Amino acid sequence: MSPARTRVTSMFVVLVAIGAVVVGCGSDNKTVTKNSPREITVVGTGKVQGEPDTLQATIGAQASGDDVSSAIAAVNAAADKVITAMKNAGVASADIQTEQMSINPNNTNPPPGQASQVSGYQATNTVRVTIRDLSKASEILDQAIAAGGNATRLNGVSFSINDDSKLMAGARERAFDDAKAKAKQYAKLSNGSLGSVISIDEQVNGGGQEPMARTMAMPAIEPGQQTVSVSVTVKWRLK
Repeated sequence: MSPARTRVTSMFVVLVAIGAVVVGCGSDNKTVTKNSPREITVVGTGKVQGEPDTLQATIGAQASGDDVSSAIAAVNAAADKVITAMKNAGVASADIQTEQMSINPNNTNPPPGQASQVSGYQATNTVRVTIRDLSKASEILDQAIAAGGNATRLNGVSFSINDDSKLMAGARERAFDDAKAKAKQYAKLSNGSLGSVISIDEQVNGGGQEPMARTMAMPAIEPGQQTVSVSVTVKWRLK
């Protein structure tokens, strides 16, 4: 065989080998694409409103004294009056819990160049009270404030629903329906159909009114509505 013919034959063999490699690579790519799962992930939200049936309030007393002992004695006496008034109005002992106790020095305001001095002490004693009958809430807090007099401190009130399980169930249902509707739309837009659920991730946001600060007799209390919000992230297979 001539040298020229030998070279042509060798080149042909090399080209065939390269072609086989290219075809093999192309086949692998098609296999990976075909076997890759098609999935869709969407977020749905659901909200349900209900009327609160429970009130929480932070209430107590603040008093001053020349020394630590007198400040503590004064604040405890005022706080005891507040607590006793609420119990007499029907609040259970189990629904009254100590929230904060503190004592801090009162410092003088000296002229420039002079150091401040401790002029006395201020003590605070507050409790967290739960009122389960909202129709009596305003009356209970009025009596507590009156009993403690000028030493009374009411830091705020907030509302909640004691058993919100039914609201939660409704919010979950709405959130999932919202997610499913979105997923179906995306499946249709991608020329597919919705398959089975792969995963569900829930986030709950309990709504509620902002605490209302009070430093005087309570007006009529309006609990309004409380919103329970649920967000779900759902992943589906696409067929």
